[in-house]
Amino acid sequence: MNIPTHIAIIMDGNGRWAAARGKIRTSGHKAGAETLKIIVPEAARIGVGYLTVYAFSTENWNRALMEVKFILNLIREYLKICRDMSMENNIRFRCIGDRTGLPDALREEIEFTERETGRNTGMLFTIAVNYGSRDEMIRAMRTMAKDRVAPEAITPELFSSYLDTAGMPDPDLVIRTSGEYRLSNYLLWQTAYSEFYFTDTYWPDFSVEELHTAIEQYQKRDRRYGGVK
Repeated sequence: MNIPTHIAIIMDGNGRWAAARGKIRTSGHKAGAETLKIIVPEAARIGVGYLTVYAFSTENWNRALMEVKFILNLIREYLKICRDMSMENNIRFRCIGDRTGLPDALREEIEFTERETGRNTGMLFTIAVNYGSRDEMIRAMRTMAKDRVAPEAITPELFSSYLDTAGMPDPDLVIRTSGEYRLSNYLLWQTAYSEFYFTDTYWPDFSVEELHTAIEQYQKRDRRYGGVK
């Protein structure tokens, strides 16, 4: 069975899910966290090697201060649950994004969770927090400049090694919920040849069954990577 090695998810639609039910936006984010608790272990169970989810972008700081604080606190609380889930399912945890802009308490929780799950050998579960692909690439280029990398030495492989996702394969499948059809500054370099699955389902309603549907759709694709078969 052709299970994608790496699945990346844009978890979109929490706010609209809440609005459709006459609830405040933060209730949608809380419901979205509950969905994540279901999807992560299921991805590990069926043999996905890498699962990367977009939790908080560099642009999300422009939202209302109360919502921003709620999301960051929710991520911190989720990580406590994530540790138990990861140990039970042999999952490794990783966070990508610019951590320097995060609250100390959240950063400490991230680092602790990475250490605690670091010896696990199963699926690598990655959360993108304070992440933006353009920011990631700029940070990578600045580090390359500090390392005095010669222009002629730069290759796609070398550049990839400076990105937050260094050591990870590029996503095979990108899933975006809520009916939007864009990447929203997510893994722009890494998704050059990814397959995409778009669904109108809001993230809080995304189910194990729809995850399987997305994978089934992926299995029907003919991936040519720019070549001809």
